Amino acid sequence: MKTSLLRPVSAALALALALPFAAQAHKAWLVPSATVVSGNAPWVSVDGAISNNLYYPDHFPMRLESLVITAPDGSAVAAQNPHTGKYRSVFDVELAQTGTYRIASVNASLSARWDTAESLAAAEKAKAAGAPASGPGSPAAGGFLRNATAEDLKTKVPKDAKNLQITQGSGRIETFVTNGAPSTGALKPTGKGLELVPVTHPNDLFAGETANFRLLIDGEPASGVDVEIVPGATRYRDSQDEIIVKTDAEGGFSVTWPAPGMYWLEASLRDNKATAPATARRASYVATLEVLPQ
Repeated sequence: MKTSLLRPVSAALALALALPFAAQAHKAWLVPSATVVSGNAPWVSVDGAISNNLYYPDHFPMRLESLVITAPDGSAVAAQNPHTGKYRSVFDVELAQTGTYRIASVNASLSARWDTAESLAAAEKAKAAGAPASGPGSPAAGGFLRNATAEDLKTKVPKDAKNLQITQGSGRIETFVTNGAPSTGALKPTGKGLELVPVTHPNDLFAGETANFRLLIDGEPASGVDVEIVPGATRYRDSQDEIIVKTDAEGGFSVTWPAPGMYWLEASLRDNKATAPATARRASYVATLEVLPQ
């Protein structure tokens, strides 16, 4: 299943895309009922939410319009029995093949902001009066376009727009489930957005052991990116107990797991290496990983 750069972003994922770039407590996640199973065509159920606590749905449901489920052979799999409630969404996945499945919510979009002659004049007037020239309550709002397409940029941005800024945004929220023996067919990078490339298999993680991964941005190494890893069950402790690591020149990083449990892994970046017509690029990545006892 392919994802277009200009695909509209759901409300929940738009919030998730914004989270790494603001001081927010909310965390977006997908968590399966099991990460390793076996048997003849077993199933897993998956919860999706944006919550204050890991992994307890208490804020907003994950929208399901952007699900991309990849089977071990690389083919697309449809979610079964999808339902979105007040605080969470849930769906089932039939694991008809043996091997590892990649279950993700993937989005990409363009946004634009600009000034007009009127907004610039209002900003100058506000500045002269000692009022804020921008931000909440400002009379100089200018224009903003969210979830834009190339056609939107042509038709909805004024021809005389000033200081036009177009941002290319992408976000991936995912988890992994293995039926029987682990495989790597579904783990191949797509070359779009911020992606995790497992060196250590994501369903072969054990407490006390070190796992190795790489981050790619649009298929290239994502170097110098901070990666935050937070153990679940945050409602039962006073601190996040987060682990912060930074990717090396090849996008690589390592994590030594302190204890068994579910872990939330997040990374984000912002730079000017966008695809035209965008001039800025921002990307976020989130994964739920299970670490097993020795």
